[in-house]
Amino acid sequence: MPVQSCGQAAGPLGPYAFGLRRFNAAPAADVEAALLDCFGSHRWAQRLAAHRPYPDLDALLAAADEAGYDLSLTERAEALAAEASTALAPDAAPSAHLALAAAHAAYESKFGHVFVICLDGVRPAEHPAQVLASILARMDHDPDQERVVTADEMRRLARGRVVGLVSSQ
Repeated sequence: MPVQSCGQAAGPLGPYAFGLRRFNAAPAADVEAALLDCFGSHRWAQRLAAHRPYPDLDALLAAADEAGYDLSLTERAEALAAEASTALAPDAAPSAHLALAAAHAAYESKFGHVFVICLDGVRPAEHPAQVLASILARMDHDPDQERVVTADEMRRLARGRVVGLVSSQ
């Protein structure tokens, strides 16, 4: 259930929320490292870093989307492998932990990778129910259909993380 924000990560530039101006001016290696926390594809991160400067956030997000659409299956698999399932809060009911663990295991067994979902706009208290419902619904997908849905969820996650990355604090 990866829902972390890229803006919360720390790295060679300290906290990664460093504004678009600093994003555009930072060394490519630092920007690529920050971008890899947003989306785990080296090609995607290198492409976005190489096309700087971006005039505004919309241009950066459009470039991020385009770069995501242009990835090969191997590059998408690299990004997907960088995602991790996030556990529930420790105080969640044991039955919730069991239900989500079983659903994640079934999903991973069927599709061979972690389940990813972008929960932007969903209240944190609703995350467990939304994730469980989404896993169950997506279990009916065939592998090709799920590959498309997963790629879209990955792009949505990347967009949110990129926004966090360049948002000044």
